[in-house]
Amino acid sequence: MAKTNPFTFIQQVRSEVSKVTWPTRRETAVTTIMVFIMVFIASIFFLLADQVMGWGVGLLLGVGN
Repeated sequence: MAKTNPFTFIQQVRSEVSKVTWPTRRETAVTTIMVFIMVFIASIFFLLADQVMGWGVGLLLGVGN
């Protein structure tokens, strides 16, 4: 592995970071809200799927009265 002195490394890191397109505050807020909405939808889906599968297994095993 090539050795780089710390000063050169810091310069390279700063150069690469300046190339990054950073999101705006609004983009970050919208993305965060969308993540929370998708988590909520996924949790409802998996809750319902679990309930249906539990009901089906109970029916098959005869433990569901």
